[in-house]
Amino acid sequence: MSERASRRRTTKDRDVKHGESTGSSGAAASSAVVAIPNALTVKQLADILSVSAIEVIKHLMRNGIMVNINQVIDFDSAAVVATDLGYNVQEESAQIESEEDAYSIADEDSSVLISRPAVVTIMGHVDHGKTKLLDAIRQTNVAETEAGSITQHIGAYQVDVHGQKITFLDTPGHEAFTAMRARGARVTDIAILVVAADDGVMPQTVEAIDHAKAADVPIVVAINKIDKESANPDRVKQQLADNNLLIEEWGGDTVCVSVSAKRGDGISDLLENLLIVAEVQELKANPERQAVGVVIEAKLDSSKGPLATVLVQTGTLRVGNNIVIGEQSGKIKAMFEDHGKRVKKAGPSMPVEILGINGIPQAGDQLVVVGSEKEARTLSQQRQREKEAIGKAAIPRLSNIFQQIQAGQVKELDIILKTDVQGSLEPIRTSLEKLGSEELKVRIVHSGTGNITENDVMLAAASKGVVIGFNIRPEPGAKLLADSEGIDIRCYQVIYKLVEDVEKALSGLLEPSYEDVIEGHAEVRALFDVKQGRIAGSYVTDGKLTRGAQARVIRNGELVHESSISSLRHFKDNVREMAAGFECGIGVEGYTELEIGDIIEAYRKEKVT
Repeated sequence: MSERASRRRTTKDRDVKHGESTGSSGAAASSAVVAIPNALTVKQLADILSVSAIEVIKHLMRNGIMVNINQVIDFDSAAVVATDLGYNVQEESAQIESEEDAYSIADEDSSVLISRPAVVTIMGHVDHGKTKLLDAIRQTNVAETEAGSITQHIGAYQVDVHGQKITFLDTPGHEAFTAMRARGARVTDIAILVVAADDGVMPQTVEAIDHAKAADVPIVVAINKIDKESANPDRVKQQLADNNLLIEEWGGDTVCVSVSAKRGDGISDLLENLLIVAEVQELKANPERQAVGVVIEAKLDSSKGPLATVLVQTGTLRVGNNIVIGEQSGKIKAMFEDHGKRVKKAGPSMPVEILGINGIPQAGDQLVVVGSEKEARTLSQQRQREKEAIGKAAIPRLSNIFQQIQAGQVKELDIILKTDVQGSLEPIRTSLEKLGSEELKVRIVHSGTGNITENDVMLAAASKGVVIGFNIRPEPGAKLLADSEGIDIRCYQVIYKLVEDVEKALSGLLEPSYEDVIEGHAEVRALFDVKQGRIAGSYVTDGKLTRGAQARVIRNGELVHESSISSLRHFKDNVREMAAGFECGIGVEGYTELEIGDIIEAYRKEKVT
């Protein structure tokens, strides 16, 4: 903010000096007003100012900004050049923001809304029959001529049930569902939870329930594999009740259907129930407006270039539309429906594959139709500059939750809780839920045992929550993802300290926290016993190791010792640090039980700002 302000002041000062030095030509030019967008390339600025790109680059270089002709610059940099050339400058951002408002799919006039098909995602534990259920649903809706040769062209498709359509998203499960929601995409209207009648509720089933509830999506339970001799649907219903999912038959409000994807039993009953749930939700959209949609999946085709599967949420998408998808832009050259046939337009809840974008968007990115190619480029460049700052600013951390409560930004603290054993889970969960007040609820979005995974981090990103671990550590991939998404991970060894920190965070008394910054890893490949103890002949696999650094010894993924690196040798020389790709001898303070294959992880404590 201060940089922008100082640059604006510099622009104003230069305007005065320019007026003094340029004489009549400067005075003449100063009467012209030019509108400059929030972000644009050097060439675009040259066109707006009617000068050569070289002239623009010269002015930027004089102000310490080194660029090339195709580089994107911000409004302040462009304003410096325009002011130097005697123009009065105004920002186009207000216009863009009002256009952004037009992309909203909420608060539309109810008189223009019509019913749209429901969008359904299938979730559940691996091997419980999600894919077979999808195939069975598709099989019942395929014409005789196509039977036996079903080809799924894109990752979403529509089926026809008594003249009404239902859209199915063929995603890998709750991971993809949550990843899209973490990017702000509310895509699914109904979630089908598949549970095998012979296997019952499993850990991934519980995860799927928690993810669907966190998204506030109605759940329809499909108890699959009822054809098996070992099937026990009543046991499944009891397990669902134990996980706070009470079916209608037992006095709850969750629809439950018994099916056999293998034999096709109950499929039509399931589809009819989906129509009823959709009818209760009164799903509507306006097909007459410009389209807004969301990316389901995207890929790079060797012959066609970037392709994106898009679900239209409202409006009608047409070939020839200028579009912005996330940070990419383009013009639709062709559209294909779920069987690969070309279509010219796509209405609400219809999935299509589109051709004509200039890059590969991410799943969950929003698609909007804009008026012109210039407008599309401008909006995509603006999104590129703003995405990272906006995304991370909204995510709470324990260190700033009190300020967000006071500012009215949050009404509940969502927590993903992971512990080493089941016995620790309930007492911690109960203690945390008691900390809530009228101003702020503490909600355990998901709890489970085992290390913190990437899936836990994605759920925290989607729920705007924090991840808390007890006697466990985050997996390397989860730590990297948390850093990139700005997610707060806290790990504890003492229950009262865990609960105390959350309580202090809610009342604004939490002391500064420190996080572990991993510096490097070494793999133990040989062992040497010396007078000082046991030395590990090791190979530094990544980063660097420094003598005196804090260190952990990890064996088969489990932490076995934590202290520091007491000695570091390269051949016969004592060294201060060793980089990746080198072999060295490592001594670990107070530990002589090292084994070949152990991983030595060096790290430092860093204050979280």
